[in-house]
Amino acid sequence: MAPKIKIIGAGLAGTEAANFLANYGYKVDLYEKRPLVKSPAHHTDLFGELVCSNSLKSKKSDNACGILKEEIDLLGSLMMEASRVSEVPSGDSLSVDRTLFAEYITRKIKENKNITIHYEDIESLDPSDGYTLICTGPLTEGTLLNEINRISGEKSSEFFDASAPIIYKNSIDFSKVFVKGRYNQGEEGYINCPMQKDEYIRFYNELINAKKAPLHDFDTEYFEGCLPVEVIASRGIDTLRFGPLKPKGLEHNGEEFYAVVQLRQDDLIGDFYNMVGFQTNLTYPEQKRVFSMIPGLENAKFARYGLMHRNSYVYAPKVLNSDLSMKKAPNVFICGQLSGVEGYVESAASGLLAAYYLLQRLEKREFKELSFYSVLGSLVRYITHTGANNFSPMNANFGIVYKANKDPKDVVRERALNSIEKFKAYCHGN
Repeated sequence: MAPKIKIIGAGLAGTEAANFLANYGYKVDLYEKRPLVKSPAHHTDLFGELVCSNSLKSKKSDNACGILKEEIDLLGSLMMEASRVSEVPSGDSLSVDRTLFAEYITRKIKENKNITIHYEDIESLDPSDGYTLICTGPLTEGTLLNEINRISGEKSSEFFDASAPIIYKNSIDFSKVFVKGRYNQGEEGYINCPMQKDEYIRFYNELINAKKAPLHDFDTEYFEGCLPVEVIASRGIDTLRFGPLKPKGLEHNGEEFYAVVQLRQDDLIGDFYNMVGFQTNLTYPEQKRVFSMIPGLENAKFARYGLMHRNSYVYAPKVLNSDLSMKKAPNVFICGQLSGVEGYVESAASGLLAAYYLLQRLEKREFKELSFYSVLGSLVRYITHTGANNFSPMNANFGIVYKANKDPKDVVRERALNSIEKFKAYCHGN
């Protein structure tokens, strides 16, 4: 009798898991609540939509997230496939046209005959009914979140996350800006808005005093990797200048600047640009007023304003086994940002790894954990085994990779990719 596999959520983690298992020959039921239930952060009904930035972070081979992308590419990542057909100029980062990216993922999922799509809002779980992969993301809430908490016996936690505004390119005053990649990378994916000291100070004072949108129902806690720009500014007048507005490496025509706001290409054609590092919770009118003080953006038209939303996650060390299954319901897996990983690539990677672990069960292989020499293996090991009382979401970094701080980065990379190849071969029965 064919195993029953239910995947809840068609975001990055859910589509990775569904695509892998279906391509291996297993029938998958994929459940997605949009468009029946609207999301506060999504703008389309496409699968795999990137709701915050369009950047998948560094693609350099000496960067932990760069190596992680190589790892999941070897494992057959759908996200990496989609990024190749939707990439936009972005220096050393991998950035994509988010619409083309999500359209590619949606098309691949819908064309797969082993995947049955159900547009349904799942509110209850039956751990005894086959296998379930919960990939509902950080916006998981209400009845389903309560159901997860009930089964796990642990209360989930939450923090704020935010997205940055997107601007129409044709509304930018190009007499006041210049195109350049940091440190003369020869990359034309960034438009730079330079600021002199007096311009920066006026902008800073308006930013820290601007009106914020109200937040309800939970305590204010931010993820340090994605702080609202006004929160960064509140930590000191020069904090932005050493963060998203740092001018280093962006000299132009022999002139150095006090601060520089960067805009990154957001679509393949180049009609839209997002404000790098400008995640925000300012009200829409205040975003228009304050951000229009930036040189070159005086008459900027916003295709989308920044938005803040709640991110939920489970206390993975208390809730999850090493294979991302629930300790109190071993046939139920939790993947993606709900599991406690942070970031697009990390979310997709956890869904793909959970599918590999499920494959081991389906093929009746003895459980083999992915090596801690790999970035992905170390990341999942961290979220499932770190101190439960101090747990907070984690993204890919060398600090959690076994021996990564003792050996040269090329050695770390080679060792990581070799461990991925061995793990893949074992799961495929080779």
